[in-house]
Amino acid sequence: MKERARILVVGGGYVGMYTALRLQRKLKQELKRGEVEIVVVTPDPYMTYQPFLPEAAAGSISPRHVVVPLRRVLDRCRVVIGEARSINHAKRTAEVATLATEEEGTGPDQIGYDELVLAPGSVSRTLPIPGLAEFAIGFKTVEEAIGLRNHVIEQMDIASSTRDPAIRDAALTFVFVGGGYAGVEALGELEDMARYATRYYHNVKADDMKWILVEASNRILPEVGEAMGKYTVTQLRRRNIDVRLETRLDSCTDRVAVLDDGARFPTRTVVWTAGVKPHPVLAATDLPLNERGRLKCTPQLALDGATHAWAAGDAAAVPDVTTSEPGRETAPNAQHAVRQAKVLGDNIAHSLRGEPLETYSHKYVGSVASLGLHKGVAHVYGRKLKGYPAWFMHRVYHLSRVPTVNRKARVLAEWILSGLFKREIVSLGSLEHPRAEFELAAGGKPPRDPKGSS
Repeated sequence: MKERARILVVGGGYVGMYTALRLQRKLKQELKRGEVEIVVVTPDPYMTYQPFLPEAAAGSISPRHVVVPLRRVLDRCRVVIGEARSINHAKRTAEVATLATEEEGTGPDQIGYDELVLAPGSVSRTLPIPGLAEFAIGFKTVEEAIGLRNHVIEQMDIASSTRDPAIRDAALTFVFVGGGYAGVEALGELEDMARYATRYYHNVKADDMKWILVEASNRILPEVGEAMGKYTVTQLRRRNIDVRLETRLDSCTDRVAVLDDGARFPTRTVVWTAGVKPHPVLAATDLPLNERGRLKCTPQLALDGATHAWAAGDAAAVPDVTTSEPGRETAPNAQHAVRQAKVLGDNIAHSLRGEPLETYSHKYVGSVASLGLHKGVAHVYGRKLKGYPAWFMHRVYHLSRVPTVNRKARVLAEWILSGLFKREIVSLGSLEHPRAEFELAAGGKPPRDPKGSS
């Protein structure tokens, strides 16, 4: 092994955290001797377990229990809270902006490396739809999930106290765009939570609310199969959720969602979950990308045509060696990301030691999805489950996958307590503006949120 090899991991999500964790274990002796340094660059000091975001939004899990603090888990790594702006692999340097560099005004830091792991993940894929950037809410981070929960409860408060029927109707109309996992699970959990909350409002009933799911294709949840997708549509419609397939959002300006089928819904809530795209930092590198903007990888998770560079997860186009179909790639989901990170960490250790590399091979076993409390769908190992069994499998599977024993125990405890006590239906929207009360007391003006939240 060369003297003092620095491994730079860009991203602290599934792949970034699990790869660094694997490297800590595989290179334990080298780290002790000072022969290896692992640097993790991430914009957040935690990893978010995204499959639990819908339950966090519904109040079934505390927000702090769906994130894993990186400094605690990666105790033998150097964690840099910042954002990689560009990477020059020819010179083995990355340009990283941190809070300190912004305060100093000196420009981004230049971090050199010997081995590069690119795992920045993905960002929401938006379209040039009028009003989308100004009024829509995403559902990809824990902050967005909790903000959306607060927003939904606030709309119920507005509807309960207003005398204007137009304001009431708009406050109780919730439009979700995108029929994948994020959209369907978020809609299912939040509708379930809001339906439960109506029992504490004297003048808001469950039937007063309008929940609309807009999907451009002719099916939802394609990962669980066509039959389970149709079952999900049927179940959602039985809950008076308006599922509109082969429909697109044309506009959401002036708090009116306009669909391409001519429907218009005055609403204060538009949730955008219509897919993701590779992180912008990939375009600011000299590394090989495919036509979709993802990194071209070999089955060993090394970059095709670039030495000492590795990638996995959403940012990587990894060949699927389990199928005979030419050009087939592994799906960019958590199931592959966690397993790829294990092989990736092993292969970097093998490369440093001059050992043969392993090939990533994992056959997709299926998917599970929650549709609210005690409701779900699953298609695992060819078996189809629905209702309570699927919901229970969803919880068991993700409890087994959430990192660290600490988080497993806390999530399980919260589930047990939520089964014994009633749901929490409190909005903490003021957390988004913690200085508002003090500014008002000091003679200032309270902030106004363009989305309608206080």
